Amino acid sequence: MKKKLAIAAAVAATFASASYAQSSVTLYGIVDAGFTYTTNVNNNAKYALTSGNVQTSRWGLRGVEDLGGGLKTIFTLESGFNVANGQQNGGLFNRQSYVGLTQDQYGTVTLGRQFDSMVDYIAPLTAVGTWGGTYMAHVIDNDNLNATFSLNNSIKYTSPNFAGFQFGGMYAFSNQSGFAINRAYSAGMSYANQGLRLAAAYMQINGVDSTGTGSVQGSSLASTFGAMASGNRQRTWGAGANYTYGPMVGGVVFTQSRLNGKFIDSVRYNNVEANFRYNLTPALGLGAMYAYTNANGAGIDSGTGSSSAHWNQFGLQADYALSKRTDVYLEGVGVWGAGQNAAGITQVGFQGNSDNANLPSNNFSSSKNQGIVTTGIRHRF
Repeated sequence: MKKKLAIAAAVAATFASASYAQSSVTLYGIVDAGFTYTTNVNNNAKYALTSGNVQTSRWGLRGVEDLGGGLKTIFTLESGFNVANGQQNGGLFNRQSYVGLTQDQYGTVTLGRQFDSMVDYIAPLTAVGTWGGTYMAHVIDNDNLNATFSLNNSIKYTSPNFAGFQFGGMYAFSNQSGFAINRAYSAGMSYANQGLRLAAAYMQINGVDSTGTGSVQGSSLASTFGAMASGNRQRTWGAGANYTYGPMVGGVVFTQSRLNGKFIDSVRYNNVEANFRYNLTPALGLGAMYAYTNANGAGIDSGTGSSSAHWNQFGLQADYALSKRTDVYLEGVGVWGAGQNAAGITQVGFQGNSDNANLPSNNFSSSKNQGIVTTGIRHRF
């Protein structure tokens, strides 16, 4: 009897060990802080110790459990924060919080708070979504390529990789009795072949910022127009390409964001970007970007009538890796604007993501132009 019990205990321990080995939880994150000089903030220069200059400072938990037959459970919980004061803006897991299933042959389905398809497919072709980071976002991050907001109450599907081609889509529920109030949906696709990468994506938000529990709270485009934007519809789409050749990578991207509805007949931002990065050595990388943004507005109820404006944006960066996890950087970005100043269309400002508590209102320019120089250190864990 004792022998049988010992064998049973050994078998149980073996299965328990195997089960444990098939599950894992990883703690990860980025800590990014530095010194930043900004012009034209309340008619003065601003000197500050800032967080998330290149990438939003964050920490997260990522887990996976192997269910067998290629099927796995996955989850991610991710929180952005401000290194300078230790605070965060919004909920605990303000960047991402989702759980789902993934299977190599059929793709991945996840549910929770997640990034939209513009962030997933277009941002990786831009400076803001790769090496350039926060301050190289297009004016007021109107196309959300800097992930200023995530979509709540969402279900997302991401396909397997079919010989370089991948696609995905998501739907974010309003969680309201009216169903369509503050809901959102998004879709995108990409293709990669050797050094070439192509992508296109679309996002639509119905009832921007109109409820406290809906799919979106905090769209940068809607926030620029304040109360007039409440309940309106935002549509954003984009397409782009980049090419990698040895130590060089360059890309071009076009995006358009529109805001229209009950209070705003039509506000449209068009963004065109070209970016280039070259690794002089395995440790030292140099990057440059240029973006042109044109904005037009019409039929605004406030009586401002039609208006238009445009901006030229230039950015340069030098980044040096001290190790695989730690690097230091020096970056300068300038924005020069022109045009009428109606209904906030010409409002510009270098901003961090809302989830790291570096709010856009901290840095909006007191004129149509603004420049910024930042240097700092970034550590990944």
